[in-house]
Amino acid sequence: CDLTTDGEVYIVAKGGNGGFGNARFKTQTNTAPRVANDGQKGEELVIELELKILADVGLVGFPNAGKSTLLSRLSAAKPKIADYPFTTLVPNLGIVKYSDYKSFVMADIPGLIEGASDGKGLGSRFLKHIERTRVLVFIIDCTSLDIMNQYQTLKNELMRHNLSLNDRPSILLLSKIDIMNEEEFKSQLLPNNILTLQVSAVTGEQIFNCINEIAQLYETTNEVEN
Repeated sequence: CDLTTDGEVYIVAKGGNGGFGNARFKTQTNTAPRVANDGQKGEELVIELELKILADVGLVGFPNAGKSTLLSRLSAAKPKIADYPFTTLVPNLGIVKYSDYKSFVMADIPGLIEGASDGKGLGSRFLKHIERTRVLVFIIDCTSLDIMNQYQTLKNELMRHNLSLNDRPSILLLSKIDIMNEEEFKSQLLPNNILTLQVSAVTGEQIFNCINEIAQLYETTNEVEN
């Protein structure tokens, strides 16, 4: 059962007959019966509860791609940020405002590695949190030597976890452009079937453009669903 609404109820196991006391067996001729019903045991069942984060936009990328730094720049969230892999071990949520009265919830998903869909790097624990996101933002360090390969690896891991994620509206966000080597970057092959943006969460370069593009895709997705 997938519980997504406040107050929603689902019966996992039924309780047994509560039994009847002697008052239930009282009659006009037997006002104090010495008989009772002990009742019956209820059903017993061991279950596993799985929490899935509810967010509008999910940040997906390898460890140290700059996801937490970006979330802290776009929202008031204060995730742990450090220069080593797997700094983020639990999803972080932040509210991103893109107009006076509009906002969306962004989730910083812990970094994925190749084989995450098979459980490597705790991937099976992290991937479930992006199943309900409406928009995916793939974040890749622009100084990576093979951006296209990293993008395909992330896509493959999502598809292996849940094939429907392949059809989710998405954006490719190249981070850390403040330390980008222009010549090496120009030689890179980039996906031609996805909107690609560049941003620096440290200097703030292209931050507003990043928010506007994500917000536009988010609103378009809402209109289609409604």
